[in-house]
Amino acid sequence: MMLDVRDIHAYYGKSHILQGVSLQVNEGETVTLLGRNGAGKSTTLKTIAGVVAPRGGVIDFSGKTVSGRAAHRIAAAGLCFVPEHRGIFRLLSVEENLRLGARKDSPWQLEDIYRIFPRLKERRKNGGAQLSGGEQQMLAIGRALMNHPRLLMLDEPVEGLAPVIVEEIVEQLKQIKTAGVAIVLVEQNLEVCTQLADRHYIIEQGVIVYAGSNAEFAADHTVKDRYLGVGVV
Repeated sequence: MMLDVRDIHAYYGKSHILQGVSLQVNEGETVTLLGRNGAGKSTTLKTIAGVVAPRGGVIDFSGKTVSGRAAHRIAAAGLCFVPEHRGIFRLLSVEENLRLGARKDSPWQLEDIYRIFPRLKERRKNGGAQLSGGEQQMLAIGRALMNHPRLLMLDEPVEGLAPVIVEEIVEQLKQIKTAGVAIVLVEQNLEVCTQLADRHYIIEQGVIVYAGSNAEFAADHTVKDRYLGVGVV
């Protein structure tokens, strides 16, 4: 098992957001974390990544406990987080952004990123601020890959993007998965989730309320209606 999250509790101030979250990710597996807005999805990723400090529970990554470690140390161990707002440097060029994330020991070097994301190669001299939303997302994922991730956590990677760009990013994520990188995906687009994932978790009010395989989830309309609501497409 690559990632083992057991009974994690997290707070924002006095608000008890995560109330005993447990989930697992195996080597090379893609897992989604689904739920309504405010259910605790992003907080779960931030807590695993060390951005939010847990106040209880244990997070093991590759057999070592990482809960309580600084975020940069968790990232250096190979657990990379791409936040919802991407975090690219808008004044730097595409190539400068990518080189900032580069590690010499990473199997993902500049030409590998340009092969998977040909749009980035076309725009490699453009500033981050000149990119479309989809291109910024590709850049954020590409930069994370250059940091040699064994597990990539993505928060809403296709939110607000045109359908043609969504299809492009889905195909790119399939390539990344085929290369052996495990992925944890927070995403509202259920079609994207079922195309990519091996397993699904649903979180509701800071608690995991459902876990199932992709086939089980696809067949279970009751759980989708109950926990995800008719507004999720």
